[in-house]
Amino acid sequence: MTLSEVAFKVTHDCPFCNISEEFPRLKMFSWCNGENDVVEVILDKSTERAAVLDKICEIEGIVEKSSDLHNAHFFMKKCFCKSENSVTKILDELDVLQISPIVYRSGWEYYRVIVFKHEDLKELMKRFEDRDFSFEILHKVAFDGFIANSLTMTADALFSDLTRKQMDALLTAYGSGYYSLPRKANVKDIAGKKRVPRTTYQEHLKKAENKLVASLIPYIQLFIGSSGKEK
Repeated sequence: MTLSEVAFKVTHDCPFCNISEEFPRLKMFSWCNGENDVVEVILDKSTERAAVLDKICEIEGIVEKSSDLHNAHFFMKKCFCKSENSVTKILDELDVLQISPIVYRSGWEYYRVIVFKHEDLKELMKRFEDRDFSFEILHKVAFDGFIANSLTMTADALFSDLTRKQMDALLTAYGSGYYSLPRKANVKDIAGKKRVPRTTYQEHLKKAENKLVASLIPYIQLFIGSSGKEK
């Protein structure tokens, strides 16, 4: 039997998907045990914090929540994977192994699955088409047999929040030796070579670093949890 690891994104009418579309800078991660959902929200833009929390709290079934300036956690009694339009419900009906978490971003749900038969992948796409779900296969590779070692990060998940100026700031800093040990350049020198104000360049670089780290943290947490490495 040839197993495949497949990553795909899908968009349809569901509470979390709709919220992520309304707040495109928002990142949400969802875990489910078949009875309850646990949702983690990462809030990059503090001005949207109250509105995002209010929207999520409108969803029926929330029994517990906690939050700080950047993150929020929701425990929900109502499990959405059993609803008729649930992608997880469709996956459960096929010979497909879903790897948590589900990632919600910019109106899309991101899934990673292990497919045991090619026919099941074809059937999955057919069911999406029958329901008028928009979807895209992001990658499909032979599965190496180690789920814990294959926590796939897409370029979109890591970099889509960065502006072009922020990415340029990162690349220039790296190329200038800013991240070498010891450092071969400082912010003032790099800004001078680019002929931009130091404060402007520093702002682009710092925002890029903060966004990149925020995107990496959930994957680091998942890797630690799956690999058994001590924190």
